[in-house]
Amino acid sequence: MLTKIKRTVAGLAAAAVLLGMPAGPAVAAEKVKIYLNLSYTGNSWMNQATNIIRSLAKTPPYDELIEYKEIVSGLDLQAQISAYESMIADGADGIISFPLSSTGLNRAIKRGCEVGVVMMMFAQHVTEDCAYDMAYIGSGLGENNAQWLVNELKGKGKIFLSRGIPGHPIDKRHVDGAMSVFSKYPGIEIVAEYYGMWDDQITQTETAKALVAHPDVDGIWAQAGEFGAIKALLASKRERLVAITGENSAGFRRALIDPELKARGLTGLSSGDSPIIPGITFKIMMEMVLKQREFKNHHMAYPLPWVPGDQVKLCEGDRIENGCNTFPKEKVPDDFISNTFDPEFAPEIALISALEGKPTPGMSIQPLPEGDLFPAAQNLPGINCNNCELPKDAYALTKIKPFDAD
Repeated sequence: MLTKIKRTVAGLAAAAVLLGMPAGPAVAAEKVKIYLNLSYTGNSWMNQATNIIRSLAKTPPYDELIEYKEIVSGLDLQAQISAYESMIADGADGIISFPLSSTGLNRAIKRGCEVGVVMMMFAQHVTEDCAYDMAYIGSGLGENNAQWLVNELKGKGKIFLSRGIPGHPIDKRHVDGAMSVFSKYPGIEIVAEYYGMWDDQITQTETAKALVAHPDVDGIWAQAGEFGAIKALLASKRERLVAITGENSAGFRRALIDPELKARGLTGLSSGDSPIIPGITFKIMMEMVLKQREFKNHHMAYPLPWVPGDQVKLCEGDRIENGCNTFPKEKVPDDFISNTFDPEFAPEIALISALEGKPTPGMSIQPLPEGDLFPAAQNLPGINCNNCELPKDAYALTKIKPFDAD
């Protein structure tokens, strides 16, 4: 514990010098020790999230303040628990992680908190109150996207439900929200439900199977993997395309503004998880590690991105600016997650950061805005709280108004 205190004090002294603040008593500028721990890896979302964190760790003055390490523990919960324990034992000052479980890591997380480690989770909440985390789980993707689809179909039609990973709390929350809407419209018929595993290839395969059985489908409610659903529609050789909701892949957004596909009836909504969340949580963690500020909310809610097809605009440069929200094919592949940038909270991030994990030339770390930054996440039983109830207005629409048959 004494070594950890010495290292933290040394890190603060180094931070003070690099940020132009008085350094106080002379202390050797030993770096703070920061760990990134990943469980699920390999898809585009997580690759971009990892690259963003790497780029921030290399951006001045963090490049002089941080001893940065990465550990991939895989999809075994016990392996992730062991990874947490080893990072804590190694004297971590901060641990940022994508947790496999909302509850199964609590004991290891609490152990980290007890010895002064800032335990920061991204893209998923945990129920251990000493941890900090930020996710968009409760921001309303399921219900808002479902209502958009109902509106497009004027309250009547056959639809597919393309889900995520079986048993995953994010998938459950999204589907519960969607069903809270679909159940109100007897004219909406769910004719196929399958798991696309948040993956384009698997979603394409499963959508193709559903199309064989139900070629007269009118719409698809999809999570990540949505571009796979479009590829299945195109491969089916059908002339009439359909309304589809999805998340943020560049291929999906580009398809929504393709004149030929629009002429064949393709309409869509792009709304979903953002790889910038890990970048912002990294900056929050660093401000706490460096004792620059404290944060009131432990469980923070990131707002739901929302880009209807008629609002998709290609970017001309390498940054999200002037109202653009995705990049042309010569700049990024189809599976690139478009919603990777947040100029307010992470202006340091540009295309080179997300694609290559490199810092943006000429940029330095910018302080986060003042205040609490993000609202407290709604109560999500078993996801960010125990012995709590889901709020009565949990599925209230925030992005779109209900379809009115009259």
